[in-house]
Amino acid sequence: MRIDRLLFFLRVAKSRTLAQGWAEAGHIRVNGRRIEKGSVTVAVGDAITLPKGDIVLTIRLLEMPTRRGPAAEAQRCYQLLE
Repeated sequence: MRIDRLLFFLRVAKSRTLAQGWAEAGHIRVNGRRIEKGSVTVAVGDAITLPKGDIVLTIRLLEMPTRRGPAAEAQRCYQLLE
């Protein structure tokens, strides 16, 4: 799944366009590697790091979401890392 679509489905970004902008600006890292395209493919087990307000959010993808559902459903798809 594309990183911009994933962040939208996980409710990390309010829109897919916003998530794509973060990726193109180089604000997101996947497994420690900086990405510069919203089309980068992510898989289960990948670690994703991005700024979220004043904090840096690091998550590990546990399962692929199938839709942008309720927040509780989205939170089951990832684990917050320290």
